[in-house]
Amino acid sequence: MEKQNSIPGFRAVPRTGVIYVTHEATRHGFSYSNPDWANLGQGSPETGDIPGAPPRVTEVTISEASRQYSPVAGNKFLCRAVADFYNATYRRGKKSKYTAENVSIASGGRLALTRLASALGNINMGHFIPDYTAYEELLSVFKAFTPIPILLRAETGYKISPSDLKEEILGRGLSALLASNPSNPTGQLIEGKELSAWCAIARECQCSMIFDEFYSHYIYSNKKSEIRNPKSEIPKMVSAAEFVEDIDQDPIIVVDGLTKNWRYPGWRISWTLGPKAVIEAIASAGSFLDGGANHPFQNAALPLLDPKNAAAETLAIQKHFDKKRELLLSRLKKMSINADAKPAGAFYVWANLAKLPPPLDDGMNFFRECLKEKVIVVPGVFFDVNPGNRRTTARYKNYCRISFGPEIEKLELGLDAIGRVISKFK
Repeated sequence: MEKQNSIPGFRAVPRTGVIYVTHEATRHGFSYSNPDWANLGQGSPETGDIPGAPPRVTEVTISEASRQYSPVAGNKFLCRAVADFYNATYRRGKKSKYTAENVSIASGGRLALTRLASALGNINMGHFIPDYTAYEELLSVFKAFTPIPILLRAETGYKISPSDLKEEILGRGLSALLASNPSNPTGQLIEGKELSAWCAIARECQCSMIFDEFYSHYIYSNKKSEIRNPKSEIPKMVSAAEFVEDIDQDPIIVVDGLTKNWRYPGWRISWTLGPKAVIEAIASAGSFLDGGANHPFQNAALPLLDPKNAAAETLAIQKHFDKKRELLLSRLKKMSINADAKPAGAFYVWANLAKLPPPLDDGMNFFRECLKEKVIVVPGVFFDVNPGNRRTTARYKNYCRISFGPEIEKLELGLDAIGRVISKFK
């Protein structure tokens, strides 16, 4: 898809799926200010006001102290606020508590994961397919570890049982495992007893599990009867942090940030939560990779980590995005586009195009036809995470990822455009 680089010493660096489709759409006239376009390929949520959510932050004050570089591991006050948030939300009644020394701040999720990847040793590193498109280059560029794919099948709802996971870890000699939870692009969720079992396996097998939890507040599996406190409507949030026994000994690392769960993608503030030894290692990595996150925005993030603020934002997200989820699934079904497994989290539908007439049953063809009607989707082949292109056959040619991250008006505009695309080929 990308042209080979002819400049001596440089390789051709591929774009991630979202960046690729946006770049192609721009060549067809797309811009974020163009009201005729609907970006249903976007990996970010709508950032404006939604019903019931706390007011959006519109101003950031830059103090004299925050004009200086931030510490590489992050502003100590934000590190403490992150630790306090996880202790209050997931670790009530537990002896082992997170402290500021268990937290590292970075400029966004990809950089947090890059710091982690750069700190890994000469090991086998497990990852799932399908999964987040940016993992492919992340798992390719660092040569110390060997990425090992684990296939998730449509027949099992893109999930793996704890017993099968243990077999994969032991059989493939995995010392680390990377997983998005909820999953991008399928929206499948590991929670409760299942997530507890994963954490137990990490301890038993001594396999570090890195949980990408950027969508962990977009949970649709909870009914009113399942909400922890129906009177105050405290929503369900999911994190592996709930099932850690010893925060400095359990090989469990959590990555999250303001991008999705607080709907501030432009702030580029993320955090990594884990044992102190891991935090020290990734701080050392950050000292040569990036030098530290944006300092003023770390200060501005402090009120957002208040548990009451986060709960209000999460409840608003779940109600608002669940409506968009149901709208998208219903409209797609009428167009013979189905989801192999209904998303229980995140804000994507992993859309199976197999029932569409050719050539629309191919994700790349479908994407290119959608561009003609001013709507963007992401072809499924981008989620066949294939570091180093070691596998020659691409999976998921009959799929695309469709986002319900945008405002509902844009979602409906995009669905109308997809309808026009399909009608051309009937």
